[in-house]
Amino acid sequence: MHTKAIIPVAGAGTRLRPLTYTQPKPLIPVAGKPIISFIIDQLIDIGVRDFIFVIGYLGEKIKNYVEQAYPDIEKEFVNQELRLGSAHAIWTARESIRDADDVFIFFGDTIIDLDFQLVLQDPYSSLGVKKVNDPREYGVVEYGEEGLVNKVIEKPRIPKSNMAMVGFYHLKEVPSFIDALEFNISNNIRTDGEFPLTDALMRMIEKGTRFSTIEVDNWFNCGKKDVLLETNAIMLRRKGYASANLPEFDNSIIIHPVSIGENCQIVNSIIGPHVTIGNNVRINNAIVRDSIIGNYAAIQEIILQNSVVGNDASITGLRQSLNIGDNTEIDFS
Repeated sequence: MHTKAIIPVAGAGTRLRPLTYTQPKPLIPVAGKPIISFIIDQLIDIGVRDFIFVIGYLGEKIKNYVEQAYPDIEKEFVNQELRLGSAHAIWTARESIRDADDVFIFFGDTIIDLDFQLVLQDPYSSLGVKKVNDPREYGVVEYGEEGLVNKVIEKPRIPKSNMAMVGFYHLKEVPSFIDALEFNISNNIRTDGEFPLTDALMRMIEKGTRFSTIEVDNWFNCGKKDVLLETNAIMLRRKGYASANLPEFDNSIIIHPVSIGENCQIVNSIIGPHVTIGNNVRINNAIVRDSIIGNYAAIQEIILQNSVVGNDASITGLRQSLNIGDNTEIDFS
């Protein structure tokens, strides 16, 4: 059985700008670990060894990271020149999956909790889903007989279901999948100007492919700052993510859980809870909580909360010198 995984990571991460002007979204650290590593590790755990990364925007950075962090997996990097949607990204890599017996697709900004054994045991191709409050923002699944999928629709104006696709797919009918991609792209069948994967899956359903759904326990779509920070906090509270044996930092208090990288200087500061700090960071006279701080950042004399700070960024807070008489109230908020 020859299994391959496609991880599309060509998107520009526009909702996380300005961070993503220089840092690809899949490399943003959550609980001390880049988002893309959560995905690769989960697939390695179920025996996948053959990976295809569809890269584009800042693709060299992703390629360098994967090559350094995962020297032992088979990996191929396919460049998506034009960003014309998720199906187009995978169509770009179509030649790489023709020889596969089955294919996993896992979008590069998605962290999920799922019993992957359920996926492996499923007799049908399967789609990862989760109940959402506003299905109009997502690709949505509708069900027919036997609980199988009879329709998938991208961002429906009037949703008939609240089950959204989470960006994880297991496809057993690889030739049918490639045919569906080819058909939609060669016939220029678009939705909102793009080629979404949803339309290719719908073409497969119309041609007789049967899909089941597998509900994920948690879905963290890390494309927005608040979700990114919430995911960071949740993961840090889980076993194995937070830093345990931290060095003594000079006159500083660490409120766990936190993840602190190597060669960091922290002086006269309070760090935590729910803070991820990269490597070679300098923090002086600061209070930082519920935040993600990139490598080589420098932070001093400031209170930071609910913040995402990129690599090599420097932040210095405001300083005041006050001479205040009795019975005075000052509010700087």
